[in-house]
Amino acid sequence: QVQLVESGGGLVQAGGSLRLSCAASGRTFSRHGMGWFRQAPGKEREFVAAIRQSGSIRFYADSVKGRFTISRDNAKNTVYLQMNSLEPEDTAVYYCAACAGVISGSADRYDYWGQGTQVTVSS
Repeated sequence: QVQLVESGGGLVQAGGSLRLSCAASGRTFSRHGMGWFRQAPGKEREFVAAIRQSGSIRFYADSVKGRFTISRDNAKNTVYLQMNSLEPEDTAVYYCAACAGVISGSADRYDYWGQGTQVTVSS
């Protein structure tokens, strides 16, 4: 059983940066791939970024490539999402998720979810 808690969200002006953290409990964190998803009002949940267990493989949604960076520290049981050059379109609740298998951009592939952290980008 893996429990995930997101933090680091807040209000930021367009062009600014935020660093989200997702702290995981459980002793199998290093065996899980991790992903970030987001959901804006009136929109469906969408994939943002994912990282393999080792951290050596990462991929991103086209909308955030070059602006966001996903990373993990297995010793700290934590995954991060560094968000730069934020845009109002990035406003959403951001969720982290854990996958016991191969990471993907599909939410169905993930087994555990955090409760989300709000990111608001003002124009």
